[in-house]
Amino acid sequence: MTTPRDDIGFDLPQIEPGWVWLTGAGPGDPGLLTLLALAGLKSADVIIYDALVSETILNAARPDVELIYAGKRGGKPSLKQPDISAKLVEQAKLGKKVLRLKGGDPFVFGRGGEEALALVEANIPFRLVPGVTAGIAGPAYAGIPVTHRDANHAVTFVTGHSAAGDVPDSVDWHAIAKTAPVIVLYMAMRHLGLITERLIAGGRDPQEPVALIAQATTADQKVVTTTLQGCSQSALVHEIKPPALVVIGKTVNLRDQLDWLRDLPDATRDTKPVGRQHPV
Repeated sequence: MTTPRDDIGFDLPQIEPGWVWLTGAGPGDPGLLTLLALAGLKSADVIIYDALVSETILNAARPDVELIYAGKRGGKPSLKQPDISAKLVEQAKLGKKVLRLKGGDPFVFGRGGEEALALVEANIPFRLVPGVTAGIAGPAYAGIPVTHRDANHAVTFVTGHSAAGDVPDSVDWHAIAKTAPVIVLYMAMRHLGLITERLIAGGRDPQEPVALIAQATTADQKVVTTTLQGCSQSALVHEIKPPALVVIGKTVNLRDQLDWLRDLPDATRDTKPVGRQHPV
């Protein structure tokens, strides 16, 4: 089945009964929602959504849709991952059209792979709808290219938060310090001091430019530029709180020239990541 063409000039699919769409909602700005994600919103019977999905995006769903809040915000009440997967299976087996709506991209530090494997094990058909990940969009909205010909030919995306809540032991911070010209850290604020110590110990320049980006792409976006050595203290002084990204590398210096958002009218930036809570 497909949705009407409307004004886009081509047909879009819609969720079939008993199917689950694992869908990225992007980093916050509803304008970054993909057309497939919008088609899922308008066809879903049930939406199981994370805390970072804005109310503006949820308002694009059908008026009679069932909203189930999954949480998934550090330090906040959330369903456990196995419970979320079980809820997806349960709703699909009831013949519902299920939209699993996740901030950013489901397969970029979003645990979408775990949910997809649970659906495979339960013989539930699913579709993956990629979303714009914060590690790309956040720096872009801060005027920072993650790659630039004169600065770097590689970028490394790293999570600063393991499943146990610690700095990931599986990450070779010394190797990253030596080989990654630009580093984008997700979920690193809790352990930022320790991570920067490890990078400096691995040979990273303590004076290397760093950008801290909180609430990326939303009306509340906040950007602080600092140094690797000083970024942990800067985060405290400027009250940078999750969700936040850390960008490390020479491309941060381009922000002075490329901060396009600086002159954008406030009326065009009117979304906040405040998921509505509903009983599960």
